[in-house]
Amino acid sequence: MLRPARSFFLVLSAFLFLVAGLACVVGGAWLIALGGSWYYLLAGIALVAIAVLQWRQQGAALWLFALLFLATLVWALWEAGLDWWPLAARLGILFLLGLLLLCVRRRLVGGGGGAVAISLVLFVMVTVATWVRDPHTLVGTLPVAAAVPADPSVPPGEWQAYGRTGAGQRYSPLTAITPANVDHLQVAWHFETGDLRGRPGDPVETTFEVTPLKVGNRLYFCTPHQSVIALDATTGQQVWRYEPQVQVQGKLALQHLTCRGLGYQPAAAVATAAGPAASAATAAASAPLASASAPAPTAADSGAAVPAASGAKDASCSAKLFMPTADGRLIAINPGTGHVCSRFGGGSGEINLWAGMPNLMPGSYYSTSPPVVTKRLVIVGGTVLDNVSTKEQSGVIRAYDVDTGALVWNWDSGRPSETTPLPAGQTYTVNSPNSWSISAVDENLGLVYVPMGNQPPDQWGGQRSADVERYSSSVVALDLATGAVRWVYQTVHHDLWDYDVPAQPSLVDLQVGGNTVPALVQPTKQGELFVLDRRTGTPILPVTEQAAPQGAAQGDHTAPTQPKSALSFDPKPLTGADMWGATMFDQLWCRIAFHRLRYEGRFTPPSLQGSLVYPGNFGVFNWGGVAVDPGRGAVFATPDMLAFVSQLVPRPDATTPIVQDKPPQGALPALNENFGAPFAVKLHPFISPLGIPCQQPPWGAVAGADLRTGRIAWEHRNGTVRDLAPVPMPFRMGVPNLGGPIVTAGGVAFLSGTLDYYLRAYDVSNGKELWRARLPAGGQATPMTYLGADGRQYVLVVAGGHGSLGTKAGDSVIAYAVPR
Repeated sequence: MLRPARSFFLVLSAFLFLVAGLACVVGGAWLIALGGSWYYLLAGIALVAIAVLQWRQQGAALWLFALLFLATLVWALWEAGLDWWPLAARLGILFLLGLLLLCVRRRLVGGGGGAVAISLVLFVMVTVATWVRDPHTLVGTLPVAAAVPADPSVPPGEWQAYGRTGAGQRYSPLTAITPANVDHLQVAWHFETGDLRGRPGDPVETTFEVTPLKVGNRLYFCTPHQSVIALDATTGQQVWRYEPQVQVQGKLALQHLTCRGLGYQPAAAVATAAGPAASAATAAASAPLASASAPAPTAADSGAAVPAASGAKDASCSAKLFMPTADGRLIAINPGTGHVCSRFGGGSGEINLWAGMPNLMPGSYYSTSPPVVTKRLVIVGGTVLDNVSTKEQSGVIRAYDVDTGALVWNWDSGRPSETTPLPAGQTYTVNSPNSWSISAVDENLGLVYVPMGNQPPDQWGGQRSADVERYSSSVVALDLATGAVRWVYQTVHHDLWDYDVPAQPSLVDLQVGGNTVPALVQPTKQGELFVLDRRTGTPILPVTEQAAPQGAAQGDHTAPTQPKSALSFDPKPLTGADMWGATMFDQLWCRIAFHRLRYEGRFTPPSLQGSLVYPGNFGVFNWGGVAVDPGRGAVFATPDMLAFVSQLVPRPDATTPIVQDKPPQGALPALNENFGAPFAVKLHPFISPLGIPCQQPPWGAVAGADLRTGRIAWEHRNGTVRDLAPVPMPFRMGVPNLGGPIVTAGGVAFLSGTLDYYLRAYDVSNGKELWRARLPAGGQATPMTYLGADGRQYVLVVAGGHGSLGTKAGDSVIAYAVPR
């Protein structure tokens, strides 16, 4: 029989099959040598054979392809089940090659086209079947909400602290917005701050993460470059703007440049602390447009206070806002006028957080999170540089008189029993564990609850003291009056994974066994939700100690066990079958990379070869935390599932940079060098050459759980890849979230922190997405809700993006409301 002439498409088809086959043969052989799947080598051999048969114009190419495709379909279903995205990675390229083969079948001698068509149709049928049920969806409902007693300390229409109150629930008692009308929300006003990242001296992680406060008819918030702004809460018009004149243009050693929020002291609290002479509240008073500014800071090596602001001052402030600045100050501001409160800080209106701090390097220590404010105290922690050296600043927690700024007590985890104010001329403990996140407070119990970080270097702990070992990665309850430790609960033993406690504890009263128990809910990076009695630190939900992988780097050790809560979002351990990609080729690359890394499940120690850390230090939960519904005794959570790679690199000396891709500009620090430690560290997400996660989706979800039983009632993948893909494809794959949720008594939760640019509303009872609105930039902040002067309930979101996540930068503050 005469063979038809080879067409261009036949030559192209044979070439593509040959290239695909050779790639699978080479990669598959490598994978087998590492102990992985034999599929890729066998498939590669088949693809090469199909290419040869096509070149020879033999119809056997069609039969062999049909056999390969059907075998791949069976293998893919065995590995992944009826889960579309894992199936697409395994079969997508082969499906396209099959279509191409059908196009050239007339150039091949012999039958077989029908077999190819049938195999492709079977895949289409399987695809349709995957649309019926999402294997990553848990359907259920939370308990019906009971009535919640009113909190007399905060009016229901206000939001006076980062988590609305010092309890950190992120719960609003407002009920005007419900599942029935939330889809009527519209933009009520849109304010642009003019503060965008990209200025000289900005670190990569320059972020707009603030949650504004609402007091009276004013909104108060700070921007990444440290401006403080007051807006009319109903109209969005600027009332005043304060500029503390922080100099960041190459002069500060910043790892982060952000401000998550302000502290607020109501006027009544001043009257309690300062006596009846305190004036009436000005927070909600009308005031003309005003501005204030302070001179550039000149922190001295001696630790003396930064000079007072040269702008307008108020001698007496009946209420105060507290602004922590990137150069290490805490400024008291009159919320009515935007003027500095000169009574605070001995006439300057500010205190210098560098006082008593070792290793002065402006920018390397400051409070990125709002302070805790009580009737008598303002309590401040701070962030230190991660993994730059072993000579960072102290992680001391300090309490100042809320009226005068005088130091009342200090708790340094390096010297935990010495809480009286540090004498002049002395310094706090170098490199002691710090608290960079948000604390919670229960004034009735007289306790402040502090989430603690780790001691740098995060991934090597061979030189940690007994006190460091005790307080690292823990929740510490400190006595408000003295700063003494009342209890401590450690969430990770001998932390080598940067699993510092990232989120504010949430305080809620739970009905347990017929009794009301004051509880504390602590989210962690490793996915645990520890539910503790906040009086004693005793677990309410059971916690078990589970065996952990061993074998730390030279000079270090690992803890034999690690705690696991009965309420846990710890993702299941990864296997080679969980590797993913946009195509079978980057999936093969990820499988090879997976088998080259050390991985023995959660808590695999960092290593010289490189260890897979899952969940990674991005965290299942991060600073956004969770929202607690006290009426339901439930939590609205946003678990993330991302793996990271941690590789230790031996240091030749204490000063040579060895892991920096390029020298940092200006005063920006050399991150991950660990100067003074035996190892530097390379840290990065576990991604393919195409820049997508190597593990299969979903990477982010929303979930609801009962805090009294530990039962996860529902869970759904959340978010699309619209703003992550090269072209805007709104595939609902479930994307990571950074920025917390809020819940309302109306039964609606709100979230804006997903890596696609949306504000979303959910039914708290079942997690159903009810509404979403497109944002002009990344919404990596926790939203809030309040009552306007017009009687409407507003939902407020900040859309400014996040530098290290690469989400679009912006400067928007947007309020939504149901139309009148």
